[in-house]
Amino acid sequence: MTYDDARTASADLKETHDLIASDKVEGTKVYDPHGEHIGSIERILVEKRSGKVSYAVLSFGGFLGIGHDHYPLPWSKLNYDENLGGYRVDITKEQLEGAPRYEREDEGYWTAENGRRVYDYYGVTPYWI
Repeated sequence: MTYDDARTASADLKETHDLIASDKVEGTKVYDPHGEHIGSIERILVEKRSGKVSYAVLSFGGFLGIGHDHYPLPWSKLNYDENLGGYRVDITKEQLEGAPRYEREDEGYWTAENGRRVYDYYGVTPYWI
């Protein structure tokens, strides 16, 4: 899709070969390296100034959305797997259980220090570098 095609495309566009709408990412299942379902993308967070996707928030645990935990994952940790119809990560369920997480109501979580903790935990270069 060219720039002109994207500019004139319908606001209802959900996906092209290279692009995907955020509402289509939300709810997508996430799988561990062995193809086991470990959670779903609850939301994505975009850096205001650069426009880079910074985090995918993985919802894990609980039942019917109650009691689940929220784990910010660096976007670069997710790889879309067409065969699974979801994102594959190189993280096991056990590694995820020890990962940085936050409470849904904790709006103060998103500090530079916590961002560094997340990227350090996963051994990924931060999006802001």
